[in-house]
Amino acid sequence: MAIVRAPTAMIEPTAPLLDPLLERYLSELRIESGLATNTLESYRRDLSRWQRYLMEHQLSVVAPVPPHTIRSFLASLKHEALAASSIARLLSAMRGWYRFLIRENLVEASPLRDMRAVRRPVRLPKTLTHEEMTALLELPARDHAEDQRDRVMLELLYAAGLRVSELVGLSLSQIDMQLGCVRVVGKGAKERVVPMGQVAVKMLVDYVEHVRPVLLKGRSSRVLFISRRGRGLTRQACWKLLLRRARRAGISKSISPHMLRHSFATHLLEGGADLRVVQSMLGHADIATTQIYTHVEGSRLRQIHRRYFPRQRGRRQSDVQNSTKPK
Repeated sequence: MAIVRAPTAMIEPTAPLLDPLLERYLSELRIESGLATNTLESYRRDLSRWQRYLMEHQLSVVAPVPPHTIRSFLASLKHEALAASSIARLLSAMRGWYRFLIRENLVEASPLRDMRAVRRPVRLPKTLTHEEMTALLELPARDHAEDQRDRVMLELLYAAGLRVSELVGLSLSQIDMQLGCVRVVGKGAKERVVPMGQVAVKMLVDYVEHVRPVLLKGRSSRVLFISRRGRGLTRQACWKLLLRRARRAGISKSISPHMLRHSFATHLLEGGADLRVVQSMLGHADIATTQIYTHVEGSRLRQIHRRYFPRQRGRRQSDVQNSTKPK
């Protein structure tokens, strides 16, 4: 009796993995490595993509994979116009998967062992200027609890360099008003303690004592920032409130909550902060991740040099004079 296979085109990228071994690998990553939910879902999609490709070529997930199959798989990714960063992440997921298979004695070697890592393009993080940050944070709050809450949220987002997921997940117990610090649970369930600054502390005290009770309406909640329904806010809600306040502050550029985190790091380095200190406050495991902000700082320094250095100004003036001379 012939076995009828379901067409692979019907399998959605977000569908559960078909092989239990892959699910077991992801479970181990979640338990042992403490990877964030979003990271695990990215790995799930990436490994599902690789599994479907193997199925299309009648190979199992533990079968020896010839080099030409890997090459054709990469070619298919480029044909789909997948970003270099996405391909690099997918290959990273595959390398981890094959390390797991080797540990389990299910394969002898990784088919990726001779493959060079895909170089990710260096993307400088987008930031707000000091003037833009001031306009955003000092925008007066309107006379209702949600707008007063929003102003405090953005102040804390910038003052502590938080990720938006960290901000909306904060509980009251993570805030120490006396020490002026916030205990943050970041990626991989790693904790860090970050100072908030006097302005943020003062605003938080006022929020907790006067604004939050209005939103709670007698209900109880451990979440710090809540909606009028007494529930925690989502990342999408935080994004929307930021957009609204940015437009009111006269900021027309594209903006996101993560830009406040980028601005926090960049402004600290511009002010002379040590790179290791910034790494600790951001919760980066690798200092190479933090070093990207030194590129931003260097880029701005070059712009300032070109704009204000006397010899540069003199050259521009002479260029203008030469262009206006009659020929």
